[in-house]
Amino acid sequence: MPILITGGAGYIGSHTVVQLLDAGQDVLILDNLCNSKAAVMERISAITEKKVDFIEGDVRDAALLQKLFSGHAIDSVIHFAGLKSVAEGGVKPLLYYDNNVAGSVTLFEQMAKANVHSLVFSSSATVYGEPVFLPYTEAHPLSPMNVYGHTKLMVEQVLRDLANSNPAWRIALLRYFNPVGAHISGLIGEEPSGVPNNLMPFVAQVAVGKREKLSIFGDDYETVDGTGVRDYIHVDDLASGHLAALEYLRQHAGVLTVNLGTGKGTSVFQLIHAFERASGTRIPYEVVPRRMGDLPEYYAQADFAQAALGWKAEHGIDRMCQDSWRWQSQNPKGFAD
Repeated sequence: MPILITGGAGYIGSHTVVQLLDAGQDVLILDNLCNSKAAVMERISAITEKKVDFIEGDVRDAALLQKLFSGHAIDSVIHFAGLKSVAEGGVKPLLYYDNNVAGSVTLFEQMAKANVHSLVFSSSATVYGEPVFLPYTEAHPLSPMNVYGHTKLMVEQVLRDLANSNPAWRIALLRYFNPVGAHISGLIGEEPSGVPNNLMPFVAQVAVGKREKLSIFGDDYETVDGTGVRDYIHVDDLASGHLAALEYLRQHAGVLTVNLGTGKGTSVFQLIHAFERASGTRIPYEVVPRRMGDLPEYYAQADFAQAALGWKAEHGIDRMCQDSWRWQSQNPKGFAD
């Protein structure tokens, strides 16, 4: 029975699809390609030596979803589909609420009609907001600081209410920290649209010569070296967390909420130095004023994931940088190569 992967052509989705196929699972990908490329399917097939079932479409299309659920004996859903730029969400809030919240509700409605009640939801550590304490545990107060975080928290609440209304639901809410890295083959990785919003792809583009230098937003925080600290997690570790969550849901009903992070913070300077080691390239940078809304430190307490799912992150920052550099250097133009 196939697992429906919404947004399965995207960065995290594609790496999860690879691991599912390698584990012998049948997968059906639904993606509207607004943040991804159809060429990803060929790359996944090259890695796994398996055919990829792909439907180009949108989770807001109720008729399409009804057709998918009626035409396939779908067992579970992993829901990645959604817009993810914090900056864009602030400028286009209605677009984000439509895609991320309304689209999710449409998906859940069609799942309920098809009696498919097993769901892994791609949430985010942005639901926590400014830290009351560190590291962030799953019990940390929820107070998002941006539209993107609000959309994730809204969908979490919808799913809790849904589970309370019907005990058949089996739901895992996975709160990601900072995904980085790429598949070890160098065939799939992160390809941001336009200027990268996140640090690692920006560093990689500077290293490959696509951008002149990196801007570091502040070096006067009360951190290990004055720069911002984040919990970077290898995308392959993140993907394996979804497989562990699926396995958990086969045995447990209700809602499980889990942080997926390493539990270790890495500063901007520490990441730059690790990337220089991985690439053998100097990363030019300049320090510029802080950005409004940036936090000094942001990292997970990841013990509960190990206790509940038997999962923990395996790859350190050096491996994350090595794999990011392999992807970027082999694909300087992204999937267009």
